[in-house]
Amino acid sequence: MPTPAFLPVSSQGTVKTLIPEELKDIGITIILSNTYHLYLRPGIDVIEKLGGLHRYMAWDGPILTDSGGYQVFSLARLCQVADEGVTFRSHIDGSEHRLTPELVVEFQQKLGADIIMTLDECPAIDTSMAKVREAVDRTYCWAERCRERHRGSDQLLFGIIQGGIFPELRQQSAKAITSLDFPGYAIGGLSLGEPKEQTWSMLDETMPFLPADRPRYLMGVGSPEDIIEGISRGIDLFDSALPTRVARNGALFTVQGRVNIRKAIYKTKEQPVDADCDCYTCRTFSAAYLHHLFKCEELLAYRLATMHNLRFIIRLMQQIENAIQQGTFAAFKSDFLSQYQVTDEEVRLAQKQKWLNSPRHCDDTAL
Repeated sequence: MPTPAFLPVSSQGTVKTLIPEELKDIGITIILSNTYHLYLRPGIDVIEKLGGLHRYMAWDGPILTDSGGYQVFSLARLCQVADEGVTFRSHIDGSEHRLTPELVVEFQQKLGADIIMTLDECPAIDTSMAKVREAVDRTYCWAERCRERHRGSDQLLFGIIQGGIFPELRQQSAKAITSLDFPGYAIGGLSLGEPKEQTWSMLDETMPFLPADRPRYLMGVGSPEDIIEGISRGIDLFDSALPTRVARNGALFTVQGRVNIRKAIYKTKEQPVDADCDCYTCRTFSAAYLHHLFKCEELLAYRLATMHNLRFIIRLMQQIENAIQQGTFAAFKSDFLSQYQVTDEEVRLAQKQKWLNSPRHCDDTAL
């Protein structure tokens, strides 16, 4: 699998609105599914009985499954954490469940994913330093237990680094998790509502402690400008529901930034949304047609917009890979960011907080 790579989110066994053949046509090489959601519906044993996750969702490429830890801490009701594990109530029906590091590994092995994640404790961005320190210590202990249970498996188990927005805790977590010698490392607990400068500051504190010969995975980050910033710091893998979620809301990526296809200026535009894009949507339909579909709330609108946004991200990854190989990445980054108009920071933070407060905010994400 070439890197850098972007993993579209298929929390419940599907990348929303698209079928596997369309994902392949777009250029997707690996997808992400979520253990928490699949555990609650349809159930891990159901998927195992039906041949594992690849067969169940008819995807023959690589799959990474998240442990579900983020969803437990952010979505479940009445979550109670102890060193042994976490007890929570389902956000669907209120039923009580318990997850331990050992169970998380067992569940992911039954799903048959190619890359699986350790159970971690992901504190909210406004958590006190003392509580974050406890989460860092617990995440390390849980990682040890996951590694012990995972022995003998041919799946790759990645460790997760936490630490909130505290530099010394980020460094402590990175040193501790890398001492366990995982084949890859994920950086969790960022892009949760903090300013972007703080995100990159914490990444800068963490990256020097991660081995350069192992994949480095920044969880929950997927906007074009953030992908470029992450890659410039040595990140190899990204996942996010952002490209598909904003697509369903009518926000489409272009080299100048996001455009809102619902705006009246697109009502009579004969050209595609992005004349330089080679996705099926831009090759086939005008911006005016997409505008019409969204205004009428036709289901096709969400499919076509999702195809476009994912293809935009994959083309960006391919362009970055070529620039790295040619030794021109710095120039590529400067040129891209000079054209791409990012969302206003205050607006972005307000939108992020609104989304995090939504009771359905984890339905299509897997941090």
